[in-house]
Amino acid sequence: MPRGDKSSYSSKQKRQAEHIEEGYEERGVPEGEAERRAWATVNKMTGGGKVSGSGRAKKAVKAPARTAKAPARTAKAPARTAKASAQTAKAPARKRSSKRK
Repeated sequence: MPRGDKSSYSSKQKRQAEHIEEGYEERGVPEGEAERRAWATVNKMTGGGKVSGSGRAKKAVKAPARTAKAPARTAKAPARTAKASAQTAKAPARKRSSKRK
């Protein structure tokens, strides 16, 4: 089997790769690079093109290939100075009175 041969992939894997490739091309990725990335994604999600054989029963990753981005962070808060830390330090605990009835 020559390198890059896709005959050992299932029809589902081939459909997934085609769909992922189209998505990359819509974003402006060149055709060859889009195909390479698509098959790399399918390999990561499904474990490659080994359709049958002993010991190959591994579950496919059900997580999406791409997740939503986290919101951009705003400017960081200034670092606390020793003086600011001292002001917000916990006050000492009060002693309980020893009076009992």
